Amino acid sequence: MAWELSEFGQRLGLGSGIGELMDDLGHAIAKGGDRVCMLGGGQPAHIPQVEEVWRRRIQEIADQPGALEHALGNYEPPAGNPGFREAIAGLFRRQFGWDISSENVAVTPGGQTAFFLLLNALAGRFADGRHKKVLLPLVPEYIGYANQSVADDLFVAVRPLIDRLGKHRFKYRVDFDRLVVTDDIAAICVSRPTNPSGNVLTDDEIDRLAKIANQHQIPLIIDGAYGAPFPNVIFTDAAPVWNKDLILTLSLSKIGLPGTRTGIVIAQNDLIRSIASMTSIVGLANTNVGQSIVTPLVESGEILDVSNNIVRPFYQQKSIEALQMVDDLFDDAIPYRVHQSEGALFLWIWFEDLPITSTQLYQRLKLRDVLVVPGNHFFFGDDDPSWAHRNQCIRVTFTMPKAIVHRGLQAIAEEVRTAYQGEPAAMED
Repeated sequence: MAWELSEFGQRLGLGSGIGELMDDLGHAIAKGGDRVCMLGGGQPAHIPQVEEVWRRRIQEIADQPGALEHALGNYEPPAGNPGFREAIAGLFRRQFGWDISSENVAVTPGGQTAFFLLLNALAGRFADGRHKKVLLPLVPEYIGYANQSVADDLFVAVRPLIDRLGKHRFKYRVDFDRLVVTDDIAAICVSRPTNPSGNVLTDDEIDRLAKIANQHQIPLIIDGAYGAPFPNVIFTDAAPVWNKDLILTLSLSKIGLPGTRTGIVIAQNDLIRSIASMTSIVGLANTNVGQSIVTPLVESGEILDVSNNIVRPFYQQKSIEALQMVDDLFDDAIPYRVHQSEGALFLWIWFEDLPITSTQLYQRLKLRDVLVVPGNHFFFGDDDPSWAHRNQCIRVTFTMPKAIVHRGLQAIAEEVRTAYQGEPAAMED
């Protein structure tokens, strides 16, 4: 017997783009071997120098009397470990001069959970009957936001300006002329670097968005999962920014600790108290292991050294290599453009006038054990089906070993070429 699901259950329990993505990721990893080209998902690379830091810290925890027992056997306060929160605040005070204390810091079970709590706390249905939404000033935007509302659709999106750069590159920019904040907008939200495109909003764009948000007395939320100051997977100039009119989220995932599920919210202390309250209701407390591992690294500033001197150069080199592969494998029969790679772990590839949809391309590639993410999932908040661009893009991660990335990109080139030529999809042997 199948039980009837509530509106909440149907919205969150009947599938989503992020669910499909994580399901493919999990099955691909479980399947193992070299056959699957896992070019979807946000799985960070296993960087030996970084993993050596984790081994060192875990050994130090094991050797310190009572430390392992505390990390594994104790509940922490819902806002997070007090020492970890103070370490985060202290780092930002020293490095950036931010007016911040531990009361401005909350820990959540991963960045995804942070956004579930934030988006539903700030927007949605209000007691007086109003319904407020979140403004995305630039799409495509992170797939993980799309289905997080516990009620009605939560987002309004602004299409970007598209700058064509050279023969095979392009870049999105915020179209401030079309950006209108109406009375039903509860917050403005951006990821920096932008997932999926690798776009990094400039300091000027962030400053303009912050001023617009302040003018309307709403917060600007900056998702720094890939950004500054850690893991700082940014290949261009971008200053870290926070003040009490902003909400900044960070994560330990992309620095190499996705399994610890440790998200960080930096905001006004009243919102931090609300986040802690919601965490206690939903999950009692946070996981301790990530906080235990990195607290001394935050206190000493080593987390910035790891980010700036190991993590960022590693991914920048991977980006350069992947872009070169694309240019080598994609020929003039494929009218392609790749978004300027300014950060994060992905290439965002646009096939102009693609005869099939990105979802159909995804299905063709899946038959060849090549997993990418179809671009249409990232264009929520703008439901106009006539905008062809939303069905002409795919997201490809370059974190996998070079041979796997090359084989996957080669399969993409072959399938796209056959699509433009009107040939049937290549099938498995």
